[in-house]
Amino acid sequence: MTETNSRGVSMADENTVFVGHKPVMNYVLACVTQLNRGAGDITIKARGRAISRAVDVAEILRKRFMPEVGVKDIRISTEQINTSEGTRNVSAMEIIIGK
Repeated sequence: MTETNSRGVSMADENTVFVGHKPVMNYVLACVTQLNRGAGDITIKARGRAISRAVDVAEILRKRFMPEVGVKDIRISTEQINTSEGTRNVSAMEIIIGK
């Protein structure tokens, strides 16, 4: 059973930052906020072209803002997405960061 917070949101979901098309610093700030709120580990998730942006987020976070945190694990996978043209394979990555 997963833990939930006072709003009923899964703690695993709350400690996850999904990287998309916004500027890198937006995601770095989200990670810093989560870690300062007491999250033990956070997960940075990205798919497709956003993977390089997720790596940038992790590197900026640990080298410039919070040198006391490190990369605990990196998971890579392929997700199948159904589109109007058929099924596409999209690369996905999760970077777990913690103290």
